[in-house]
Amino acid sequence: MPASPRHRAATRSGALAVVVGSVALAACGSGSASVQTTRPTVRPADPVTTTTAAPAGGPTTTVPSGGGPTATVPAGNGASRSGTSRGPLPVPAALAPFDALATPGEGEWHGAGRLIDGVPAVYETTLVPPGGTEPAGLAWLDTHLLVARLYSGSLSPGGGPYRYTAPVQPADAATLVAAFNGGFLMADAGGGYYTEGKVVVPLVSGAASLVIRADGSVDVGAWGTDVAMGPDVVAVRQNLVPLVANGLPTAVATGLDWQAWGNTCGATSCAHSVPGVEQQWRSGVGVTATGALVYAAGPQLTPAQLAQLLVHAGSVRAMELDINPSWTVLATYDPIVAGGAATPLDGARLLPGMVQGPATFFEPWWARDFVTMSVRPASGAQ
Repeated sequence: MPASPRHRAATRSGALAVVVGSVALAACGSGSASVQTTRPTVRPADPVTTTTAAPAGGPTTTVPSGGGPTATVPAGNGASRSGTSRGPLPVPAALAPFDALATPGEGEWHGAGRLIDGVPAVYETTLVPPGGTEPAGLAWLDTHLLVARLYSGSLSPGGGPYRYTAPVQPADAATLVAAFNGGFLMADAGGGYYTEGKVVVPLVSGAASLVIRADGSVDVGAWGTDVAMGPDVVAVRQNLVPLVANGLPTAVATGLDWQAWGNTCGATSCAHSVPGVEQQWRSGVGVTATGALVYAAGPQLTPAQLAQLLVHAGSVRAMELDINPSWTVLATYDPIVAGGAATPLDGARLLPGMVQGPATFFEPWWARDFVTMSVRPASGAQ
């Protein structure tokens, strides 16, 4: 696997989906775009201090941001709420590698996916986690330019029927920019699931939660503390407990009980008879002080390393998503024709080693939940 950031044009995927092998753990612990321009690459800069004002009367917490800066963020709801703005967020600062002998280019962000208003809405990079040897992938998604939507599957969460389920339909592909995997099967998630006006699985207080609101904004946090039900909440996907809180890995993330973060495959096999290993394909998602969404995934990650990557990229709150080789995936889409519909042919994986890819979300057989990020309408309405 290359240690330097991949170039999207060199990693275009084919239309064929990769079929999930039977040895994988089935219950895995489980608007138009503007004319294309050259994607910018963001190079490392000296650490700075950034302060984001909290809502009037609300508590604040000072936390580290990616690459060394600090930031003041609201301790409660709304830090990631993007409202109806479609002006882009500030471009993310390049990330200092954890290893002084890192490969050139490591931690430098490059644009991925279709442009919105002439600029990237997604930036990607690779970074070897502290103590690791294999690069993980990081994606930074601009929630001022993108809206989120939760797609539900017949296996995860089960139930249905659902309006939004695989495959992504042509009308929605017209604005699709990126998509990424959801969490565990609900029997293993330790939390609940709410979507399309119904509670599919009861929500759990304190559980790590990805929350999507009616305007397409998205937040991550502990249910009942950082995020809560309201008239504007349209989807909640819970999975285990928080991985990052107040800009730091949680105690359970850095604890010795790595099995608390799900049943993993073995080093060379996903057979139930093979003992699992701590360093495994893992994915997670977090929210930054400015409201950007950060996704991280990699092939040899401990829970602590996943948390460290998310914090280093600026996450102030984060959660683990799905794990094991068959389920962790983020894909971006960049149609050849500006404003065209996304297809598997114009998609790219975050990491070339991901089993799933751009075709996955267009397959009727895909039975697990996932999140799409699409062009935010100029009016702000989803």
